[in-house]
Amino acid sequence: MDLISRIEKNFQDSINTKQLASEILAEPISRSAKLMTQCFINGGKVLSCGNGGSAGDAQHFSSEMLNRYEMERPGLPAIALTTDSSTITSIANDYHYNQVFSKQVTALGHAGDILLAISTSGNSENVNAAIDAAHDRNMTVIALDGKSGGEMVERLAISDIEIRVPSESTARIQEVHLLVIHCICDLVDHQLMGG
Repeated sequence: MDLISRIEKNFQDSINTKQLASEILAEPISRSAKLMTQCFINGGKVLSCGNGGSAGDAQHFSSEMLNRYEMERPGLPAIALTTDSSTITSIANDYHYNQVFSKQVTALGHAGDILLAISTSGNSENVNAAIDAAHDRNMTVIALDGKSGGEMVERLAISDIEIRVPSESTARIQEVHLLVIHCICDLVDHQLMGG
């Protein structure tokens, strides 16, 4: 396959995954945006975490909330637990890498806050430990995952929301995760600020 054909195939695969996801995920995305909007109105915050590309997504989400998405509005309280290298490395060194997010959730999370937990496979041990810590703090979890949902699914409570991308490809899952994040940002803005 030549390079142009590979590019076209990547685009088409991404389009196909997004079309399928739009049919399946519209309802949980809508519920997630309503939940986050109410969290912000009630004075709560969203903590987000993930590894690798999912860490980048957690940071992307936080920046869209703290600064702005597409309309001018006051900043909204969102913290990416992936950004403080001193905290992450001290926890990993003194305890275990699996606790780098859960210890932050325990310290920063309060009842009524939300954890946005991102893992393409659902099997990230440190993200799943953060889910347990969030439940201990009476927080709700919004889980972005893919594939079979992995171990993450077993950790979710009935009040949590799972947004599972219908794909086995990590790249396609990550592409949809970014779109989901943008949808949530748009819906939060629309609910808070109007059309």
